Amino acid sequence: CRTHGVRGWSAAVAAHLRRRVKGDSGPSLTWDDSLKGPVGGRTPDALAKAFDIQTVGDLLTHYPRRYLTRGELTDLATLRPDDYVTVLARIKSITPHSYLDRRRNRRAVRTELVVTDGTGDLLLTFFQARGLNRLRAGQLGLFSGQVGTFRGKPQLVHPEYELLDPFTDEAAGEARADQFAGSLIPVYPATAKVPSPAIAKAVHMLLPQVAPLADPLPADIRARLGLVDRDTAVRTIHEPDSREAASAARRRLAFDEAFLLQTVLAQRRHHAEHMGAAARPVVPGGLRDAFDEQSHLVLTAGQVSVGTRIEAGLAGSRPMHLLLQGDVGTGKTLVALRAMLQVVDAGAQAVLLAPTEVLAQQHYTAITRLLGPLAEGGLLGGAEQGTRVALLTGSQSAATRKRTLLDIVTGEAGIVVGTHALLSDTVHYQDLGLIVVDEQHRFGVEQRSALLERIPGQRPHLLVMTATPIPRTVAMTVFGDLDVVTLTGRPSGDPQISTHVVSESAQPTHVERAWRRIAEEVADGRQVFIVCPRISAADDELNEPTDADGDTPALTTTHAVEDMAADLSAGALRDERVGVLHGRMSAEEKDDVMGRFARGPRAADGLDVMVSTTVLEVGVDIPTAGVMVIMDADRFGISQLHQLRGRVGRDGRPALCLLVTQASPGQPAYERLQRVAGTLDGAELARLDLEVRREGDVLGASQSGYRSSLRLLSVLADEDLISAARDAATELVGADPDLTDHPELADAVAELERRVAAEYL
Repeated sequence: CRTHGVRGWSAAVAAHLRRRVKGDSGPSLTWDDSLKGPVGGRTPDALAKAFDIQTVGDLLTHYPRRYLTRGELTDLATLRPDDYVTVLARIKSITPHSYLDRRRNRRAVRTELVVTDGTGDLLLTFFQARGLNRLRAGQLGLFSGQVGTFRGKPQLVHPEYELLDPFTDEAAGEARADQFAGSLIPVYPATAKVPSPAIAKAVHMLLPQVAPLADPLPADIRARLGLVDRDTAVRTIHEPDSREAASAARRRLAFDEAFLLQTVLAQRRHHAEHMGAAARPVVPGGLRDAFDEQSHLVLTAGQVSVGTRIEAGLAGSRPMHLLLQGDVGTGKTLVALRAMLQVVDAGAQAVLLAPTEVLAQQHYTAITRLLGPLAEGGLLGGAEQGTRVALLTGSQSAATRKRTLLDIVTGEAGIVVGTHALLSDTVHYQDLGLIVVDEQHRFGVEQRSALLERIPGQRPHLLVMTATPIPRTVAMTVFGDLDVVTLTGRPSGDPQISTHVVSESAQPTHVERAWRRIAEEVADGRQVFIVCPRISAADDELNEPTDADGDTPALTTTHAVEDMAADLSAGALRDERVGVLHGRMSAEEKDDVMGRFARGPRAADGLDVMVSTTVLEVGVDIPTAGVMVIMDADRFGISQLHQLRGRVGRDGRPALCLLVTQASPGQPAYERLQRVAGTLDGAELARLDLEVRREGDVLGASQSGYRSSLRLLSVLADEDLISAARDAATELVGADPDLTDHPELADAVAELERRVAAEYL
């Protein structure tokens, strides 16, 4: 009662009596039981409101983020403000004071204790505290808290305390004091209304009532890796005896997270490998060979190597599941096109799924341009062995959509390019042989899975592409059901892009110089991209501004596409032709402005400068683009900045990227931009991106609408655990794919899939 209050005591007694009525005097709570009852008072409602903690399992997986110690045993004569201390002292006096609590408009009691250790005195202050009536002058005790001051003298407010037996000798008292001072205090993720001590008390009350936890990890794996059992790990991480014990508990529970995730992915890989897929081998003298001959292609060594891997995968009778990663400009689209042509030669269809209509239109235009007459199969002037390329997007007119759907269902269109509209149940394929997903990080995995399930009994082959380099640990988690290959080398050689950070607040003259530089580049036949974070200044900020990486507050003023285009057209770039591109424009408007920009600066109706949102982030290929200006660059993620920068310098000529920000030198946002400016290495930037982002975002958990299943596992720091978990899960699933011999693990996997929406893994 002293520890938890009357409500908590009553709840504990009630739970005990329920167990006695059932004839069970031991702990009986399960993972799925409600907190209401086992944890008394208003705490369950507060936890539910603050953290969506509803059950025993929710609370016990709300792990401490770190641990504090009460502080070394301290002499009262040496106390310093703000130190966390523990003192061994004797109560000198106890004085209650009545005062008016103005917030509640009632009388309250403040109790002041003075304790002494012979070197000095210390004031202890308690407000409305229960249980103090058992304290007596002359008692010896341990008192712990943070040192403050009151009227110039040291004070502890609401200190933790433990009274020692009156017969405790000095040596025994000091030994207990050292133990008390060195014990670990868990610090939980908390809020102002649900502080960490309240959570710790709720956990302390709950743990004795929880029945021993089943262990989903097979005993042989646990023994091989030297891991403690799950029940011990859960109890220890909340109430550890030492930092070593806490570390061992954390390692076990982090491994559980990795192992469950890897088991799900291993099952998916196993089931996919054992599904049938129609083989799509290379057809000599077919459409792909005609394309190679017509385009006089000279492939890079990287394209040849990756292309050979894809050829073999498509020719197999098991579905290919391949993630192709390659930095901006390495030629992934060409590799994908040759794969699609191989499938068309084999009598099937290939789909290219793009995240935006602008990118889908770009892919459609690029593919039809590259194929030329080979994209006009069956049409007058088309190549004899040609095919058709269809474009399907959500904004097409009903008549256009109807014609496109007809070409798809009849098989006239061998290559289909589109957005999520391709996932609609109204789209029927004659024989879907290959799905290419561009920029996987822009899709939820369940969207591409919708296509994979379109053919009962067998799966199409799958090629996922990304220009965002992926650290190995992320590849093992986010893309753990895919084989990963990396495309290296660039057809046009390494880009020559110089990147500079420009501070509007500290370097206003540099901004003016930037506009003059743009005019000079346009006069030299180059084109310019200017990217802004918003479409219009009238757009409301929905939340308090934070930068794209979520780690520091962003600056409040942001540039908008429409206003910047108008200002530049009337001012610094009044002699240049400025266009606007953003997501609120109709498909026809987007096609028109992109067409004018693609026609180049020398065309009569061409555009010199494009002011845009991040629809330019991926896939847009304008060889004459030589300058990229990113306004409010601190608003964008590191990977976004790298993607945008990759839109220029694609012709091999030197290019320029300006990262404009209102941050000043020395501020975190400015320094982060400087790190982006300092390298063109996508892998290095991907690691930096992972360092500054929340790991739940990296793993896609924030998209799913569920709380992340990864509470302790760090995809940066726990590579050894992830690798060991992947090996163990692959071995176990290979021997027992349906986990028949491991029912506890099967239950845990089913729970993971239910709660975290495993398709997002």
